[in-house]
Amino acid sequence: MYTIFTDTDTDITAREAKEYGYKLISMPYSINGKEVYPYVDFDTFDEHAFYQQLREGTLPNTSAINALNYKQYFEPEFAAGNDILYVHFSRVMSASFDAMDQAVADLKKKYPERNFYEVDTKGITIGSLNIVYEIGDMYKAGKSPEEILMWAETEVDKFAVYFFADDLKFFQRSGRVSGIAGFMGNMIGVRPILTMSSAGKMESVGKERGRMNAMKKLVSYMEELGEDMDRHRVIIAHADAPELAAKMMEMVTEHFGAGLDIHIGVVNPTAGSHCGPDTLGVSFHAKHR
Repeated sequence: MYTIFTDTDTDITAREAKEYGYKLISMPYSINGKEVYPYVDFDTFDEHAFYQQLREGTLPNTSAINALNYKQYFEPEFAAGNDILYVHFSRVMSASFDAMDQAVADLKKKYPERNFYEVDTKGITIGSLNIVYEIGDMYKAGKSPEEILMWAETEVDKFAVYFFADDLKFFQRSGRVSGIAGFMGNMIGVRPILTMSSAGKMESVGKERGRMNAMKKLVSYMEELGEDMDRHRVIIAHADAPELAAKMMEMVTEHFGAGLDIHIGVVNPTAGSHCGPDTLGVSFHAKHR
């Protein structure tokens, strides 16, 4: 027997996690001096209220969880005789995973017969969510951890994500994007196009003037890189920009036909603290990232 885990930085909701059988690890953020754990401190994410505070000038912070937190999640499963498979956001984006490694090492001393497996999605938000959904499908179908790990060896790098931020001040503050020029945040109307690389890092790959041009650019990446998109989910995510997401869905449908399985979701608040409101992105199955 094994238990699957994922975390809130993958954009999965508590309801969806329960549907697939995932135990959900909450990644915190702090806003107005208060630390908040998604789906622990609230049941439903009020995206409009959260992102409106950011529009009004509030700048949240995020922090890594510690080894004790991980032990509190993992030890009950080991004690019950279950192995663990954790499907998580990009390892290189957070010091949380150093704490996780320490927690697992300590627990393995106490439960040497138990196995711990992990799948690094090399992404965050919907770039991770697409993989979390696929592995959730495999888990429900009775696949073993070894079968899932074998799938992940090639498939993780075939889920691409491209997105644009509306206001660079959030990314500039977090320092999590490589190749982005600081002055771009002051260029009126310019939207940087960002991606998650196969190294699990967030990178700037271009810029477009205006939201419509930025959305057209996202569609062009789907056209250039898309592979077997009709056999996998296409996920559109927004940071309190439902009208943009609906327009993006319309554009994708017009370009690729109505046969795609398109999902629309909301960027989780912990990741949203770094990208800011009105961010829009798309994740799809690709030849490569």
